[in-house]
Amino acid sequence: MRLTTKGRFAVTAMVDLALRHQAGPVTLAGIGERQQISLSYLEQLFGKLRRNELVSSVRGPGGGYCLAKPEAEITVADIIMAVDEPMDATQCGGRENCLDDKRCMTHDLWTNLNRHMIEYLKSVTLQDLVEQQNRKQAAANSGVTVLQDERSKLRMDAVAAIK
Repeated sequence: MRLTTKGRFAVTAMVDLALRHQAGPVTLAGIGERQQISLSYLEQLFGKLRRNELVSSVRGPGGGYCLAKPEAEITVADIIMAVDEPMDATQCGGRENCLDDKRCMTHDLWTNLNRHMIEYLKSVTLQDLVEQQNRKQAAANSGVTVLQDERSKLRMDAVAAIK
């Protein structure tokens, strides 16, 4: 399987949306700016995500996109398949005509790889990815807090030494 930018950007954009949707609809312009994805590309992706009922749109001022389902019910496989990303490692697209219209010697290998990839991507939910990002952010913030605490202690020690 070769995951193109279409699948990667769709997953990234959905994680961005899921991280922010509690505050209301999220604009594609905001997602594009934060993730460095062009607005026109996001419009194409979100059209497909909407048609596959993974997101819903809100029109007008303050509008944007919301998740159409709970995060725990949306898998990475759902997102990738919604944007028409092929998930196939076989050379023949599963038609078994890999080599001169015949099945190649490694066809079963690639077919099994496809099955494992799809199973894995179905096992990872949007909620899993959001929780992972939240843990990373919490760890980064705690590192900043520790550094700030150390700086404050050094300042207090310096003030005490001056007195």
